[in-house]
Amino acid sequence: MSEDQVWAFAESIQPKASETQFDLERAFDAVVLVRAEVPEDAYSAATLGTERSGYGALIREDGLVLTIGYLINEASQIWLTTNRGVVVPGHPLAYDQATGFGLIQPLGKLAAPWFQRGLSADVNVGDAAFVIGHGGGAHSLRTRLIAKHEFAGYWEYVLDEALFTSPAHPQWGGAALLDAQGNLVGTGSLLVQQEVNGDARHVNMFVPIDLLDPIFDAMLKTGRSPSPPRPWLGMSTQDPGGQLVVAKLSAGGPASRAGVQVGDLVLGVGATRVHSLAEFFRTVWRLGAAGVDVPLTLSRAGDVVHITVKSGDRNDFLRKPKLH
Repeated sequence: MSEDQVWAFAESIQPKASETQFDLERAFDAVVLVRAEVPEDAYSAATLGTERSGYGALIREDGLVLTIGYLINEASQIWLTTNRGVVVPGHPLAYDQATGFGLIQPLGKLAAPWFQRGLSADVNVGDAAFVIGHGGGAHSLRTRLIAKHEFAGYWEYVLDEALFTSPAHPQWGGAALLDAQGNLVGTGSLLVQQEVNGDARHVNMFVPIDLLDPIFDAMLKTGRSPSPPRPWLGMSTQDPGGQLVVAKLSAGGPASRAGVQVGDLVLGVGATRVHSLAEFFRTVWRLGAAGVDVPLTLSRAGDVVHITVKSGDRNDFLRKPKLH
């Protein structure tokens, strides 16, 4: 759904000031619209596009914006728009691949409030929550936390415990998830399908805010996490029917250069068998930092194939934000 389209949630599911324990108007104003332009030759342009839009939450008095990193990954230009109509350019300050968090420094005064950060660990399944998007109540939603569990994404991504909410917000990217007290507890990342009470439905996945504090200072200073970069294969893997299948290879990436092919089945990492995406990725990451050799045991057309991939640092393939 494009942000340019005129739309609104039904009033029955919009947050109402009379039903909240916090200043709802202030919360609305603490979320900005994020628009990013990415060069056509950027590494992520083919998969994420060259024009991206979503939301961001102000988290400091100086206007620092927390968003989901894929919105600003390799961006050459960013614009931030407040509910009051203020528009300023933004600088893509940091992107942490492991969590998915991105930080934007506004290059002008937003004159908007900011969120206090809460603790996602204190939010329990079944608790009421609020998803706040740019545009006030019309683009905000009363929701509920329906699950907290591991999430693994085919792009070599794992969260030990992600937050899942229903009903789902159709513009989830960078949306602010608030607890009942109005504290920021998550950043919108995905729309996924999940079984709820026996029915398959669309739900939102949020990155827990608790993952930000350990990396926050380093992101501000260096643009990335303080941890060594994980070994990256450049290999999109899916798990239909319990099998790990190579679905796509990043152009010029480590797996492609090593001879991995689309359609290969991943059996293990060396002699260690793996049975799920999370198990596969964690086994690779335990080998060491980016640059480590990753021995893959694959099945190709019924034959067992052994290929060693010289892993890389995903960030080396991306355009870097300039540090101030």
